[in-house]
Amino acid sequence: MRILGIDPGLERTGYGVIETLDGAPGAMRLIEAGVVRTSPKDDLAARLAELHTGLSAVLAEFKPDAVAVEELYSHYKHPRTAILMGHARGIIFLAAAQAGLPVTSYGATHIKKALVGSGHASKHQVQRAIQSHVGLARAPEPADVADALAVALCHAHRAARAMTSRTPG
Repeated sequence: MRILGIDPGLERTGYGVIETLDGAPGAMRLIEAGVVRTSPKDDLAARLAELHTGLSAVLAEFKPDAVAVEELYSHYKHPRTAILMGHARGIIFLAAAQAGLPVTSYGATHIKKALVGSGHASKHQVQRAIQSHVGLARAPEPADVADALAVALCHAHRAARAMTSRTPG
């Protein structure tokens, strides 16, 4: 199964594509990771179009089976940030729907718990878990990529648990 994890943002949207390995439960490999960037100098419509184009290209090139996205989280003190993130998430959902792919959202606490065992894990702990799961020589950077890979790994863990619970024992 190939999973595209996405850390939504208007200026930087991180993405990470992982693949679960058949015959090796829990084994995964990194296919690709990167960032789709937009310029804060452009107007909102142009930035959203650029984000759509970039994500559509990632979807077309890596052909994932599923898309996992971090849920929207923003402090009430920054409502504008939440609104802009909502626009970015809408574009992500649109691009996935146009590719005929299911999208699952996960909260940050759920992601951390799935990877580290604690919903209050530090960024460093999450990065180390990602490094271990996909066999990287060093922790993934930048944070947008690390967060996207964390979302993809969370989805892979959930899918593996679902398969295990359906398998007659």
